[in-house]
Amino acid sequence: MNRIGRYILAALAILVSTHYLLSFTHERYGQATSLSNLTNKFASTPETSTTPSNQSPSLSNSLNETFANGQPKANATFVILCRNSDLEATVKSIREIEDRFNRRYGYPYTLLNEVDFTDEFKNRIRVLTAAPVEFGVIPRDHWYQPDSIDEEKAKAAREKMQKDGIIYGESVSYRNMCRFNSGYFFRHPLMLKYRWYWRIEPDVHFHCDINHDPFLYMQEHDKTYGFTISMYEYESTIPTLWRHVKEFMKLHPEHVAQDNAMGFLSSDDGNTYNLCHFWSNFEIADMEFWRSPAYMSFFEYLDQQGGFYYERWGDAPVHSIAAAILLPREKIHFFDEIGYEHNPYTHCPKLGTNWQDGRCSCDQAKSFDYNGYSCMAKWDKLMGLPSS
Repeated sequence: MNRIGRYILAALAILVSTHYLLSFTHERYGQATSLSNLTNKFASTPETSTTPSNQSPSLSNSLNETFANGQPKANATFVILCRNSDLEATVKSIREIEDRFNRRYGYPYTLLNEVDFTDEFKNRIRVLTAAPVEFGVIPRDHWYQPDSIDEEKAKAAREKMQKDGIIYGESVSYRNMCRFNSGYFFRHPLMLKYRWYWRIEPDVHFHCDINHDPFLYMQEHDKTYGFTISMYEYESTIPTLWRHVKEFMKLHPEHVAQDNAMGFLSSDDGNTYNLCHFWSNFEIADMEFWRSPAYMSFFEYLDQQGGFYYERWGDAPVHSIAAAILLPREKIHFFDEIGYEHNPYTHCPKLGTNWQDGRCSCDQAKSFDYNGYSCMAKWDKLMGLPSS
């Protein structure tokens, strides 16, 4: 054998020896280079890559393994109502919910705007997540003040509210938003394929790791509406709302639930409204409730009264009153474990070990829950729970 042949044999011997040594000392190497694994790789049909263009292949594959692990997943989406001018604030909100929860679960995002989102907005949002993201334009008749509203009367009401110093008193767009959130977001074409939603707003903060799936919790425990913060409404924005609610209940007693949460709204069996509501900038809820005949008749009755424009009815009292009177109280859930902040108020977990388990960044001493402007003590009393 010539010299070159001997060199080749020596090199092959070293290579084979190294392979066997690595196979015995490094399990992953042995699995990756096993004959069965190599055979499968060459025999299988190549698959088209499904890696999102905004993600590296390694991150996408890791997420796919996590989400395809056989665990159940709810038919749910995050929904964010925002404008192009809200870009930086929306980026912050999505970044935080990704880090604290959704990077492990991959629920899709649905972003809605009264006009088209810019390409810059879409690109900045898509890069934040491996989850699907859809951008939608709100239909004109879902957003703008309806023709049935007497504009002169509405304008006079806005001017008076502005003069009285009522927040957003002069704003038509704020009223459009409240009406849309009250009766239309769940009917948007992009939302129709989903049952559950988690409402997120620009520039909110999530202070704790969320170590379970709130959508599945709601689904598996027969819950319909979930909240983190409750408070009093400005009475000057809803002077006639409760009168119309009582009229609706008289017209439609069939929709009023047994064992409802009227005690959260009123201390005199519904004669007067104490102004308590769930702060709806955070909601996790079942859209089948909003789409139901009971809620739709409730919303349409209120909408016909014109209070979204002649006054300044918010979606928070509308949603809260509906949930409290049309649902059994047991279907409403307080998420203590979700540390949440919408300036200027913060909910910080206090029950059990929720704060420690969530590695929360919020200060429990500054939680809004039992602030004098909070309605949490009323909820606790209704549910037979001790107040902190």
